[in-house]
Amino acid sequence: MKFLKILIPAAALGAFLASPAFAAPLELKFGHVGKPGSLFEASANEFARRANAKLGDRAKVVVFGSSQLGKDKELLKKLKLGTVDFALPSSVMASVADEFGLFDMPYLVKDREHMARIEKRIVWPTLAPVLEPKGYKILAIWENGFRNITNNKRPINRPEDLQDLKLRTPKSVWRVKMFKAYGANPTPLSFSEVFVALQTGTFDGQENPLAQIASGKFQEVQKYLSMTGHVYTPAYVTVSTTHWAKLPEDVRNILETTAMETQEYVYKTAAKLEVDLLKELKRGGIQVNNADKAAFIKASKPIYDEFASSVPGGKALIDTALGLGN
Repeated sequence: MKFLKILIPAAALGAFLASPAFAAPLELKFGHVGKPGSLFEASANEFARRANAKLGDRAKVVVFGSSQLGKDKELLKKLKLGTVDFALPSSVMASVADEFGLFDMPYLVKDREHMARIEKRIVWPTLAPVLEPKGYKILAIWENGFRNITNNKRPINRPEDLQDLKLRTPKSVWRVKMFKAYGANPTPLSFSEVFVALQTGTFDGQENPLAQIASGKFQEVQKYLSMTGHVYTPAYVTVSTTHWAKLPEDVRNILETTAMETQEYVYKTAAKLEVDLLKELKRGGIQVNNADKAAFIKASKPIYDEFASSVPGGKALIDTALGLGN
């Protein structure tokens, strides 16, 4: 009888501890490719901080940067598998839906105010819905940034300076087409592999926002930084439509609202990094020049023409986006 008296309370205690009130919070994994010090890292960490403060013991966002959970395409696959809950793709989204190649059009986005108008008029009503039949949902628009070119051969002032330059690009068919039009020899490569590829001379150069250049330490293996600002790339807080729908409604509401609210922090941080990181890169010894943007814009007409003619609705997307820049 004494044995039974001990067992019954122990069993009751076990059931009590296993009750929802004492269950561990649901872990939501946020994977991205950004290195320590990158805008991606700052953005995802700020989102997690804000979301977790609101979620309490219902769920917890845990961030994994530096491609720990996979490169961009792997992360998109893992969203569908349910092994990752959030990803932050950027240029790679054009490989998921051609319409996102709009953001590969050179000098399309003038500034963040222009991007805000594009987001409202194009991204939410037209682009985001294209992803849902493919299994993805965008929660918010953040930023990767304005892209510039680094290389070890020469300063890039005009498109002809790119002639035959072995250039790493992200996995976007339109980015490759753009640099071929400029005369370069572009090849896609995952961000996590770029430093070694530059160090070994497999590539002469690459193009990225300053936040990715500095956090990737590309200045250690590159001589020249040319401020071309050729493309502005958004970043998309992305989830799987299937697995997202399985989360409790109150959790979904908190996460979606917080992702949208974090955008202001992202934009402010990005603007500050553009100034601070350029100074840091110059101090590090990399040679900086301002490119002739008018020459690049003139050389960009073929890529606009091809997008307009080959992507359904492409011309309307371009015309609307450019019209919002006035």
